Amino acid sequence: MPPIVQATDGIDPNAIRVLITGFGHLPPQPFGKYKENPSWLAVKPLHNTILYTDPPTDMFTPSDQAAMITDEMEEFLRRPQQIHITTLEVPVSYQAVLNIVPGMHTRPPSLPNPTDPSLAIPPPPANGYDFIFHVGVAGRGPLRIERIGHKNGYRMKDADGEYAPIVHLPKDPIRDTADAELERMERMLVGSPLPGPSGPEGPGPSEVMEIPAVPNRGFGKGYENFPDELSTEIDVPKLIVHLKENGIDQVYSSMDAGHYLCDFMFYCSLAESRRHVVPQEKFKDRSTPPKSTPVLFMHCPPVDQPLSTAQVTDAIQRIVLWVCGRQHQP
Repeated sequence: MPPIVQATDGIDPNAIRVLITGFGHLPPQPFGKYKENPSWLAVKPLHNTILYTDPPTDMFTPSDQAAMITDEMEEFLRRPQQIHITTLEVPVSYQAVLNIVPGMHTRPPSLPNPTDPSLAIPPPPANGYDFIFHVGVAGRGPLRIERIGHKNGYRMKDADGEYAPIVHLPKDPIRDTADAELERMERMLVGSPLPGPSGPEGPGPSEVMEIPAVPNRGFGKGYENFPDELSTEIDVPKLIVHLKENGIDQVYSSMDAGHYLCDFMFYCSLAESRRHVVPQEKFKDRSTPPKSTPVLFMHCPPVDQPLSTAQVTDAIQRIVLWVCGRQHQP
C-alpha cells in the first residue's frame, strides 16, 4: 500500500491535482444504518495528501509518436511527478449533486467549504482538476469500476426523501404508439373479465383501475444536448488488469451504475467534464487536442464485506497512480 503522506510543505505548482469524493449519510433503506458512509471512510484519509507517479512501463514503445519525443521530454516523463489529492464529502441528495458537481469542473473550481476545519479545501487549481474520482457504496462484494453514466430513469428517493427532477422526454411517435398499446393491455389485465353487455345477456362492464404513469426523472434543463449515456474516457478494462496484476483481485468493471445517486453523480460529472473542455497546455510547441477532465466512478462494498476500509483506500491510491501516470506524458 502506498504510504499516506500529508502535504505539509504546500502544493507543488506543477503537481497533478486530483479531487476525490465520497458520499455522506445514507438513508436507512435500502442501505441499512451506517454511522458514516463506507465510501467517505475510505476517501477521507487521503485529504491533502501527496503521491508520486511512476512512468507507465508501456509508454516508451516504438511508434511514430515515440519518435517525436525529444530527450528533454523523455527526461521530464521519467521524473516522478507530484500528485496532490483533495477530498470532498457530498450529501446523498440529487439537489446536492446538481449544486456541487458543476462547480468541480469550472476553472477555477468552486467547492463548498466543509464544516470540519481539518478538511478545509486547499486552493483549487486555476485550470481545473486533472482527475476527478467519485466513490460510492454498493452491496456486499468486490469493487466495481463503472464505465457508463445514465441520464434518465431515477426512481428512488434520496436521503432527504426527495426524487430526482422530472424530465419530459421528446415525443417518439413509434414508441408512443407501443407504450399506448402496452398501457391498454395492462388496464385490461387489472380489472376482472373484459367489458361485456349488461342485462340478461351477461354481466355489465367491469371497473377498470387507472394506473398512473410513472414520470421520467433525471437530467433536464441544461443537459438537453447530452446523450442518454456517457462513458468514461479512462480505459477501465486495462485499469482492471493493472489492479489484478498488482494484488487487487476483488475488482471488476460494470456497465450499470445503478440509477441512484452514484449513477446520478457519475453522469453529471461526465457531462460537466465535456461542457468544460479546454486546450491542453503541456508542450505548447506541439498541437494537442482539447482536453476534458478524466472522470471515474468506483463502487465499494460496506466495511469488511469483504474489503476493509484500508483495502479500499489502497485501491483508490493505486487507481490514482495509474490514471495520473498516463496523464504525465505528452
